[in-house]
Amino acid sequence: MTALISCRPIGCDEIILRTEELCDVLEDCVQGGASVSFMLPLAHVTASDFWHNVAQSVAREERVVLIAENDQQRIVGTVQIILDQPENQPHRADVAKLLVHQSARRQGIARQLMTQLDTVARENGKDLLVLDTATGSEAELFYLRCGWMRVGEIPRYALNPDGTVTGTTIFYKSL
Repeated sequence: MTALISCRPIGCDEIILRTEELCDVLEDCVQGGASVSFMLPLAHVTASDFWHNVAQSVAREERVVLIAENDQQRIVGTVQIILDQPENQPHRADVAKLLVHQSARRQGIARQLMTQLDTVARENGKDLLVLDTATGSEAELFYLRCGWMRVGEIPRYALNPDGTVTGTTIFYKSL
């Protein structure tokens, strides 16, 4: 089932204005076990600092943040595309922090965000996308279903929010 969701990019000022909503999504995902660079317990100030740093990166045009809003205009999901790459990789971008609030999952929101992300990538002259995700996670299966190509796995790459060790699986997608 696909929810009535609006997906769009947001700028630095809107990220700052809507930090609490973005924190809610991030904190919910980490609480749910998502391995997205944060540990439990995730302090609200840590989440807020993260989004303020992301906002500054958006202001420098290093990345684009996309949000998914429900029919009450509440942020229920987000993803980032990191455009700023080394000089010899102008055609490539990294995908980071695909987050969907647990209350809004299984409604096609992640797929909508990733479809919009492809459009943003093309608009910015990118034709190769790269990401990594926790090995064995639902996210890994999601990317496979979306047509991403699995490159390989790095064992013992990071910690899950609860402190257990996880590998990471590397994916790419040609546009």
